Amino acid sequence: MTAPMDGGRAPTGVGAPDLIAALTNETGLSSLERKLAASILGDVDFATNASITEIAARAGVSPPTVTRFCRRLGCASFSDFKVQLAKSAFVGLRYLHPESVTSTPAEVAEDIVTKAQSALFEMHRALDLGALSAAADLLAGAEMIHAFGSGGGSSMVANELQNRLFRLGLRISSSSDHGVNLMQAAAADPGTVVIGSSFSGRNQELVRCLDLLRERAIPTIALTRSGSPVAEAAEIAIPIDLPEGQNIFRPTSTRYAYLAAIDILANLVAYADRDRSLRLLRGIKEQLIRHRDGDDRQSLGD
Repeated sequence: MTAPMDGGRAPTGVGAPDLIAALTNETGLSSLERKLAASILGDVDFATNASITEIAARAGVSPPTVTRFCRRLGCASFSDFKVQLAKSAFVGLRYLHPESVTSTPAEVAEDIVTKAQSALFEMHRALDLGALSAAADLLAGAEMIHAFGSGGGSSMVANELQNRLFRLGLRISSSSDHGVNLMQAAAADPGTVVIGSSFSGRNQELVRCLDLLRERAIPTIALTRSGSPVAEAAEIAIPIDLPEGQNIFRPTSTRYAYLAAIDILANLVAYADRDRSLRLLRGIKEQLIRHRDGDDRQSLGD
């Protein structure tokens, strides 16, 4: 195998840059190689299925040029190049062609708000009301609640669950540490309920915790994709299935759907014992008015 070309390219093995990244880096490329790279990136599906002659003809180069180019990228052969390209394309194509080119403040604002509204509408339309009701009943009757999440989105969800539920008189802790989550799952007493979040549904560390909790007869709830490993491991799964667009620059609008689901759960829990909720919320508000706000026009502790 030849040495990687200039620009930091390396063989496409474990830990090496993927071919999509290598093809977009024009450092050290000849004019023919740039032409070949552009042709491949222009239709990756074609390149992963075409013969060396077909790729050469489409790019206007010779088959030997294609062979040399594959080796410069660190591939052992043209066949190896196609295998590695297929692997890279599986995760990289939407990073080549983002869905939107909006860039002005007005366009970006409209895009963000529209996608948030769409996420809320789709989540509302597909809500599993039975699962929400059962989850709220478990939370309302729990002696202790643990909220598990990891990564940017699900860590926020775990923290927001604690933020919403403590003010209703529920004992709750949130954690985004896999090791802590596993220890808390192993130490959970009867009367504990664990609620976990996973946007992908493939968080194997969370699955491990949920499996352990099920073995110990501790009730579990999951906010996640339907049919996913996390959903299958939880006693109650609240499905949130939203497609992601091609615009890799825009933060995921799925967050809004998860926050709305949390608000629905919190509201149901509050209504489960209105007298207690009213007493506690009033007590919190009284302290905020006395020591911070001076009136009753502000949000409740937010």
